[in-house]
Amino acid sequence: MSVLPGAEPYRHEGGPIAVLLCHGFTGCPQSLRPWAEYLAGNGLTVSLPRLPGHGTTWQEMARTRWEDWYAEVDRAFGELQATADKIFVMGLSMGACLALRLAELHGPAVSGLVLVNPSVTADTKLFLLAPVMKLVVPSLKGVGSDIKKEGVTELAYDRTPTKAAATLPGLWKVTQRDLGKVAAPTLVYRSPDDHVVGPGSLAILRKALPASQLEVRECPSSYHVATLDNDSETIFTGSLDFVRSHSHAGKE
Repeated sequence: MSVLPGAEPYRHEGGPIAVLLCHGFTGCPQSLRPWAEYLAGNGLTVSLPRLPGHGTTWQEMARTRWEDWYAEVDRAFGELQATADKIFVMGLSMGACLALRLAELHGPAVSGLVLVNPSVTADTKLFLLAPVMKLVVPSLKGVGSDIKKEGVTELAYDRTPTKAAATLPGLWKVTQRDLGKVAAPTLVYRSPDDHVVGPGSLAILRKALPASQLEVRECPSSYHVATLDNDSETIFTGSLDFVRSHSHAGKE
């Protein structure tokens, strides 16, 4: 299956401090590419994999499930472990949930987390209905390109495969169950005006992680895909400062 132009994975070999970026559900690396390039330009080693079934067709994605997506970010994490001194994991939406799962399973090997509008529960109607709708229809309206900035589009499917969406509760369940295992300092960027992820996910994180471990910053001028929106530069610079403060890594 050919990959859509712009949806290709990204990898940059930089210094001993590495960042793994995880894109969201039905999206692709394009939504995080500017972020990845910014971090790479500041001397970091960066890995931005393309999750299975993403960046091709929604029909192909319908043949994948959350375990496939997690396996890919876990593989990329293992690659970074072979050479990096420290690894930070960052993600958007479902990608943020995958980042949390990595931190749960890899413990101290994850030096820090930066999460943008994380999704860890079914707090929107689409995902509440998916387990039932998969038996009735193959796809529903897409959730991509929730962006406030004019003229900017996310490279995401215009249809959501219900079979793939119906596997998300499994990811949310195991991630919520093991949040107590997350030891890494965690920075969350949240858009108050988010049309994809509701307030339930952040509420779960606030309850599970101590205030000394979790910092939440708002993206007041962005919608869900804040990494391509008006607050993107704030996210990029803030995440770099976060990496430096938790690794003492200067510009290479």
